[in-house]
Amino acid sequence: MPKVALYDMSGNQIGEIDLNEEVFGIEPNKAVLYDFVKMQLANKRVGTSSTKTRAEVRGGGRKPWRQKGTGRARVGSTRNPVWRTGGVAFGPKPRDYSYKLPRKVRRLAMKSVLSSKVLENNLIVVDELKFEEPKTKLMIQVLEKLNAGKKTLLVTADGDINVAKSASNIPGVKPLRAEFINVYDLMNHDTLLITRDAVSRVEEVFA
Repeated sequence: MPKVALYDMSGNQIGEIDLNEEVFGIEPNKAVLYDFVKMQLANKRVGTSSTKTRAEVRGGGRKPWRQKGTGRARVGSTRNPVWRTGGVAFGPKPRDYSYKLPRKVRRLAMKSVLSSKVLENNLIVVDELKFEEPKTKLMIQVLEKLNAGKKTLLVTADGDINVAKSASNIPGVKPLRAEFINVYDLMNHDTLLITRDAVSRVEEVFA
């Protein structure tokens, strides 16, 4: 069972905390992490490119000339794709790029990235994070005392509004509630700073 140090807001170690081996102690699966990040980025894509077909362009309601007898090629509309003013044949249309991986794969990806944070010593567990009012300066001091990296994911159990506001203006720091923790944000940040209550919440879901 992996153990990590438990700190207070002043950066002093006040003990150790046992982590659930099923969540924080597995061997990371890099292939699953790649698949999950690829899925998460695909789900964020918005298909906005669009072209007009011959049914959508303006005009072309009348047959330009009669079918036979003129010596010219037969044509039914001036808006067919062959004409300069016509629509686009087989052009792009808005589409949905999202897809889902199996539930077991998604859970394995989360456990893999959490375990990798423990193996790389990039997991900092703090007893609690509380501010009487939003203060960015105080949050910066806390991060410095805890030796958090420049890119830190700050996870709390209940999303304290004062903590979130204090961290939201710091470049590279992202506050997040425990239920919204995800693989992409964990991999995109060097350090995971998480409260003791948030650890229990994560273990409760993924154990």
